[in-house]
Amino acid sequence: QVQLVESGGGLVQAGDSLTLSCIASGRPFIVYTMGWFRRAPGKEREFVAAIDWNGGNTNYADSVKGRFTIFRDNSKSTVFLQMGSLKPVDTAVYYCAYGPPYSGVPSDVNQYTGWGQGAQVTVSS
Repeated sequence: QVQLVESGGGLVQAGDSLTLSCIASGRPFIVYTMGWFRRAPGKEREFVAAIDWNGGNTNYADSVKGRFTIFRDNSKSTVFLQMGSLKPVDTAVYYCAYGPPYSGVPSDVNQYTGWGQGAQVTVSS
């Protein structure tokens, strides 16, 4: 059974940092690109970042580039999203998901499956 469990969300102030974790099970983690997406209130789910199977390639949304870092620990089947210089507009529920196996770092939400339950991140001004 595919399962993704996000953790590390919370309430922070603008300018603070926060790191999300996502533990995966049910698939051979090392094979898959992993992605982070977010959904702000009243908005569609949007791409945040992706990392390929061995961490050699990453992709970021323009809105988070230079502030967020995605990385993974294949020995622990875990992908992380380190978020810095947080802004109120980063407030959202953050989700991780499996991307395609051995195949780049797409931003298209339709290429991702096995969504977790999400972690709430709230940034106050």
